[in-house]
Amino acid sequence: MYRNFLLFLLCLISIQLFGQNTTSSKPRVLISTDIGGTDPDDNQSMAHLLMYSDLFDLEGLVSSPSYGSGNKEEILRMIDLYEKDLPLLQKHKTGFASPNYLRSITKQGRKGAAPFKGYISSTEGSDWIIKSAKKKDKRPLWVLVWGGLDDLAQALHDAPEIQKNIRVYWIGGPNKKWSANSYAYIAANFPDLWMIEVNSSYYGFFSNNQKPDVVKTTDYYQKNIEGAGHLGGDFKDYYGGEIKMGDTPSLLYLMNGNPDDPEGESWGGSFEKIRRSSRVIFERNTTIEDSMAFCTVVEYRFQGPEINVPADSAVFQMEVPYGDGKQVWPGFYLGDGIYSLRYAPKQAEVLKFIFTSKIDRFPTGEGQLVVTNLWPGKARPEDYFLGENWYSDSSKPEDFDGRLQGGNTIFKWRNDILNDWAIRWSWLK
Repeated sequence: MYRNFLLFLLCLISIQLFGQNTTSSKPRVLISTDIGGTDPDDNQSMAHLLMYSDLFDLEGLVSSPSYGSGNKEEILRMIDLYEKDLPLLQKHKTGFASPNYLRSITKQGRKGAAPFKGYISSTEGSDWIIKSAKKKDKRPLWVLVWGGLDDLAQALHDAPEIQKNIRVYWIGGPNKKWSANSYAYIAANFPDLWMIEVNSSYYGFFSNNQKPDVVKTTDYYQKNIEGAGHLGGDFKDYYGGEIKMGDTPSLLYLMNGNPDDPEGESWGGSFEKIRRSSRVIFERNTTIEDSMAFCTVVEYRFQGPEINVPADSAVFQMEVPYGDGKQVWPGFYLGDGIYSLRYAPKQAEVLKFIFTSKIDRFPTGEGQLVVTNLWPGKARPEDYFLGENWYSDSSKPEDFDGRLQGGNTIFKWRNDILNDWAIRWSWLK
């Protein structure tokens, strides 16, 4: 009897002393993705995530298509494929996420970009971000954003106190174009957010040392993926099996390296602290004489006729030639005859565009911008001034991959990353 009492007492003491260490050492992760939209690289990155789900405590898969037709059904379809391959993965590793659990944390976020103010109304996805961020856990919630920032901006607006509980790794660049308004809202109102803003480094994962968005041609699919389960069969549908996976560096950052040290070495890149985010305001159209760094938030403000529409209504647009067609960005009426539009050019170029509107006497017309290649570029009084924990692409000359700022901090790890993944593909054959 006395012996049993001692054993009980020892167990009780152990729980009191060591109970605080029973929390998982895996990083807590929530993904915000525009999967199913215009860029199928999110499907490639989702396959990678699912095949490495044993390394993370996944807490959310949010569909956040600020542009295009993405939806949570595409996430669920990928989970169905994963479920079919899971028995083979489990022969080699334990701890893979349950398909039913993954379905339970898959949520629909904002469909379409936020208006000028950067937020509009809560979504299932933004509410889930809040719920996950408020969970009692000593570990931060890593919010990995593969698309626009609209759901994150909404969550921060609705529950600003979550800022202290989250860390964000955001694949910016083109996604900054599509969510310039939500980005502006976050940068202006949450400068102390712990943020890694990746505008160009991630290109190093698929670079061919030419211009961004050109996928490097390899035989990786034929050597490692072809014939590898249901996920492997599906992979062929994206870029014909060519590797892009522009969002995968967010996962790689948590897989290899010290995530508490953005300036250190990691598979997901090495970054530098920035204390300002570039912003420029024009109260006129721009010409070839105007220049700024890529990924600068360019804000146009026009004085025009007063009209009887609700503030933040989209009433004019900016049309940019793209391939054989054009891309269109909405401009908004702010009230009192003031109109405004934000645009964030994704790469160095001479940008040509035209403003159009059906409103009489609105100042339409063609314009140009010279976009330079070093972010965050020249300091301006209207920049967004940031706190101590905002990081972005390395500006060191040796870290450039060709013209890609910071690209070499990921490019140099590519063989190690793909060789490691090849092992997991082999499990599915």
